[in-house]
Amino acid sequence: MQDNLIIVESPAKAKTIEKFLGEGYLVKSCFGHIRDLSKKDQLGVDISNHFQPDYEVPPDKKKVVAELKSLASKVKQVWLASDEDREGEAIAWHLMEVLKLDPDTTKRIVFHEITKNAILHAIENPRRVDMNLVDAQQARRVLDRLVGFEVSPVLWRKVQGRQGGLSAGRVQSVAVRLIVEREREVLHFKSVPFFKVNGLFEPVDGAAAFMLKADLSEKLADEAAALQFMEKCKTAAYSITGIEKKPTKKTPAPPFITSTLQQEASRKFGFSVSQTMTIAQRLYEAGLITYMRTDSTNLSDLALKSASETIEKLFGKEYAKTRQFTTKSKGAQEAHEAIRPSYMENKSIEGTAQEHKLYDLIWKRTIASQMADAQLEKTIVTIRVSTAPQTFIATGEIILFDGFLKVYTSSDDDESEEKADSGLLPPLQQNQALNAREITATERFSQRPPRYTEASLVKRLEELGIGRPSTYAPTISTIIQRGYVTKEDRPGTPRPYLQLLLQKQTITKKTLTEITGAEKAKLFPSDIGIVVNDFLNENFNDIVDYSFTANVEEEFDSIAEGKLQWNKMIGKFYTPFHENVDKTLRDSRPANAERRLGDDPKTGKPVFARIGRYGPLVQLGNTDDEKKQFAPLQKGQLIESITLKEALQLFALPRTLGLYEGNEITTSTGRFGPYVRFGSGFASLKKNDNPYTITLERAIELIEEKRRREKEKYIKTFEQDDIQVLNGRFGPYIAHAGRNYKIPKDVDPAALTLEACLSIIESQKDKEPTKRTKRVKRKA
Repeated sequence: MQDNLIIVESPAKAKTIEKFLGEGYLVKSCFGHIRDLSKKDQLGVDISNHFQPDYEVPPDKKKVVAELKSLASKVKQVWLASDEDREGEAIAWHLMEVLKLDPDTTKRIVFHEITKNAILHAIENPRRVDMNLVDAQQARRVLDRLVGFEVSPVLWRKVQGRQGGLSAGRVQSVAVRLIVEREREVLHFKSVPFFKVNGLFEPVDGAAAFMLKADLSEKLADEAAALQFMEKCKTAAYSITGIEKKPTKKTPAPPFITSTLQQEASRKFGFSVSQTMTIAQRLYEAGLITYMRTDSTNLSDLALKSASETIEKLFGKEYAKTRQFTTKSKGAQEAHEAIRPSYMENKSIEGTAQEHKLYDLIWKRTIASQMADAQLEKTIVTIRVSTAPQTFIATGEIILFDGFLKVYTSSDDDESEEKADSGLLPPLQQNQALNAREITATERFSQRPPRYTEASLVKRLEELGIGRPSTYAPTISTIIQRGYVTKEDRPGTPRPYLQLLLQKQTITKKTLTEITGAEKAKLFPSDIGIVVNDFLNENFNDIVDYSFTANVEEEFDSIAEGKLQWNKMIGKFYTPFHENVDKTLRDSRPANAERRLGDDPKTGKPVFARIGRYGPLVQLGNTDDEKKQFAPLQKGQLIESITLKEALQLFALPRTLGLYEGNEITTSTGRFGPYVRFGSGFASLKKNDNPYTITLERAIELIEEKRRREKEKYIKTFEQDDIQVLNGRFGPYIAHAGRNYKIPKDVDPAALTLEACLSIIESQKDKEPTKRTKRVKRKA
């Protein structure tokens, strides 16, 4: 038996560490947190006893705990090697408490990379569990439990149209508020048209033929202004009145911290925040990168030396420049080194395509951060228009020395249409005369604020000081899972625009069309998200206040530094908060997003948009109207912005499409989405089908497709005994009385007799059913 037991969070991490240690060490995983706040009293916090938490080991962790207890009792030394952030420190403390380990003899070790040197160095320098870090994590957990468990029941009672299922959280509610406020900015934005003018110029003498593209120095307000300017251009002479060259440089970005890695992986690869963290966790546990939850841009001396050697070897000495970046974050919560490769010399790794992409990104960003500046020369050329006060400006940029650009270029969230053209300009001379080959004035439009992506939301939360590296991913996942926010693509809409062209002294005008407003992987608030946000803003302003939430994070940092007692911090918050909960339950008005949109011109009945039991809907007629009608809102529609015209169109369902095989086909929408109905059967519409425009031919295709699927699923039946033999996702099975029974692999399902089916059912009757299914109907 080994003398040493090392406990880590995950099996993958355990496997990697075990490779670096001798036979005297046994490395085991606790599979994350082994206990959490109790739910027996629906709170798990003893408020009257200084907010002492009541922890319990969940049922799914009891076997793990029992095994670890047994192993700990048989070894001479236990080492707690969970991650070095607050969550990791809390895991170590819970292990010490549950396994009843002696704090004086139990050794806590930390490392920010899983390499042999780092592990051996940690074992040579153990410490005690840091109770300041534990208290900071405990304060966050207790505060979030108090907020969630006290505010959520208020929402259940006060938000109309929903029976339970609503929740509030300190950080998640602020994230929803950001998304709701941005959506309202977008809805209220009024686009203003203007004209952007550019010209294509060539030399008068033609001795050195070239084409020079330049933009007018100012935007023109409208079509009249654009036409007036182009009329002046008909008789204008053009000449170069200024050529300004100035050296510039570009400096590399710092190595990644958690938030910047999440943002860049989203921009470059379309990874979600949680997806990025899952992949990074695998890379870390395999010993390929340093710890991935960090807010420090610092690199160790060893990493700096290794990066410099790698750069000199790959690119030459002139490309290397050692840099140490200053961390902007106020908090001291996380690991004290940036995310970097464990071994700088490893340019690539083995692994999945996603692991390879993320590792390559981390390697390039880290190496680039230690490379020389890129040296550039920017040229600005001014072109005079003899008949107008405006000038044309041409810009060019050339790279004199690529420096870090040889390896890496950062992305950004800029969605503006005006991307600067930069490149090499032709040889030009002061006062050189030019001809205008063509002048183009194109109608453009001011752009609305961009909706948040996951990446830009993380960036905004970080700017506000809300959340920490370990909280961004779960916060976004939570608000999406709870239906407050959706992440989706939306198609754009056609928009006409004017273009004026001056060519050979003639101005022509044409109307073109472009697609505008298309969205890719953006975050949209749902109606219920808007209602909950507005209710919290009105009644629990502190919870969704940006500065309050940021100040709470700073107080957690103070607890971690030993400057503040955690339960005093909670007490200061809780007393006024609890009083406000009682006041809100007693005095606040029920919340609903109900809007009266107007009256139906055909019937004169009022039309309302509101939240119903199964989601947002429009209602034709008053509540007491026995013939009132309902229709669910479609994807992309909000109670706050839907118009009377749009609402009335929703009552066009159900639509009769025609007859097929003597049966009427209709289309409508229900609780589970749009569908077509054929006799007594139903077929769901596909993602790109619209119940308001679907044709009879397309509906027949869906019906026949469903028939084929059910025919392939159906093998045989014994009607009198309510037994069906079916093909399923995981193989053939027997369906009987609402339960499924697996057919053994060596049995031919098509050859089953009634007696054989009953035998299989009897043999599996006492087993826990995997799931229940409805009886399959053979007709569409």
